[in-house]
Amino acid sequence: MKNTEINGQYSRIEKSTRFNGDIVSEADFRIDGALEGTIKTSGKVIVGKEGKVNGSLECETADVEGEIKGSLKVKNILFLKSTSNIEGDVLIGKLIVESGATFNANCSMKSQEDNQIKPLSGFTKNHEKTA
Repeated sequence: MKNTEINGQYSRIEKSTRFNGDIVSEADFRIDGALEGTIKTSGKVIVGKEGKVNGSLECETADVEGEIKGSLKVKNILFLKSTSNIEGDVLIGKLIVESGATFNANCSMKSQEDNQIKPLSGFTKNHEKTA
């Protein structure tokens, strides 16, 4: 994790807080309340068990226990805990999923070296199958 925490604290949306709008930051975030909009950070995002995001999220790494509906772009590792619920479009570097997580998403994985989406097939040109 980057050292973007301030005094060991995350920027935080508390459980009793609802936020509508866009957040752009270099700090790490913890979301325990509800966010409707966009969050873009070069740090880590944690969505707590009670946390809900409806919109888009872009970050370096993410740990999700709560709910995300919308688009999710994680440059490095997306870690879905058993209580997580993801719906939408997901672009990630790596994916870790605990048993029990709900993942209903269109998912693409990109390589970090060239920042491009990895092809699904090992074939690079047309080929013919024979029996």
